[in-house]
Amino acid sequence: MARAARDVGHVSVVPEEGAQARAFAAFLERHRGESQAAALQDYPDPDAISSAMAYRAMAARFDIGVDILYEGRISHQENLALVHLLDVELIRYTEALPLDRYQGAAFIDNQGTTTRLTDRLIEAGVPVLAIIDHHAPQGMLTPEFADIRPVGAAATIVTDYLRRGGILELDPDREDHVHLATALLHGLRSETNGFIRAGPEEYEAGEFLTRYADPRLLESILRVQRSHGTMEVIQLALTDRELRGGFSLAGVGYLRHADRDAIPQATDFLLTEEDVHTAVVYGIVQGEGQRESVVGSLRTTKVTLDVDQFLKSALGADLRGRYYGGGRSRAGGFEIPIGFLEGTTDPEQARLKWETFDRQIRAKLLKAAGIETEPADA
Repeated sequence: MARAARDVGHVSVVPEEGAQARAFAAFLERHRGESQAAALQDYPDPDAISSAMAYRAMAARFDIGVDILYEGRISHQENLALVHLLDVELIRYTEALPLDRYQGAAFIDNQGTTTRLTDRLIEAGVPVLAIIDHHAPQGMLTPEFADIRPVGAAATIVTDYLRRGGILELDPDREDHVHLATALLHGLRSETNGFIRAGPEEYEAGEFLTRYADPRLLESILRVQRSHGTMEVIQLALTDRELRGGFSLAGVGYLRHADRDAIPQATDFLLTEEDVHTAVVYGIVQGEGQRESVVGSLRTTKVTLDVDQFLKSALGADLRGRYYGGGRSRAGGFEIPIGFLEGTTDPEQARLKWETFDRQIRAKLLKAAGIETEPADA
């Protein structure tokens, strides 16, 4: 059955049935016996984590050892539950980890723009072997194997490999296979907002995975409660939001590193308000040491809004040409380093710093939306 084209970034792609899965199997065969790193974004989500699990499981069939690496933090309650309940082995990067022990790196659910591991791996002389991602092409890395598809999730892509690549046959009686299928199903669900933004590929992948997934485990992952910090951020976003022409913008001030994942949760909440088609929430996240950065999340129901181009146009890029923001259909995010001004301890200076960044970001977003001169809604 021929698959219909899907359009992302004005480029229509009609993949040959199973072609990418076969190409992936051939890629793994060429690297049989190697040691590799699977690099995730600094703050991995269920889609990234589950897809990396699948990459590692399939690579093992070719005697390839894979370590799943990330540098930031896993703080979202569901993500922590996913890792703990399914006993997922992840390695948080530290300076003590010798990256030069890896013979190659695969970037899963990212293209090198949302992880600090990119520069570290390149500096260590680790070649970029693969990119498996569903976001708009970033053009930053040139891997040997690339599968960047306009689908709903990276989990969709790796599930296609499981279905069509002849690499790994899932066994419903094997606990590790059940955990993998459950994680991938959760990745699909979370990335497509409970399959609301899913396409035919996601439904096909979900139908396949339900044969092996454990619904009780999935229910346990989804049943976790929000932290007090997350609830406070949502309350701040709701109280301080600004409504302009269908846009809801909220700056929530300073956040602890552990509460970073409260930002997208608050954004999802603001999007549920009547007459709001696009929500943006941002704040200054205080990381380890004195490191600080402005972190933001965007969600939209407006089908004509190209999230990736909107954020890139609004926020621009650094001196190296790396865009501060980007995204996919209906969702995106941004991160802007504070730089010289980070780590302020004086309360008055901290207040002035926040007000400066708040005004600047708000003005740029409204200007990109073409509504910066409109009065605020009553």
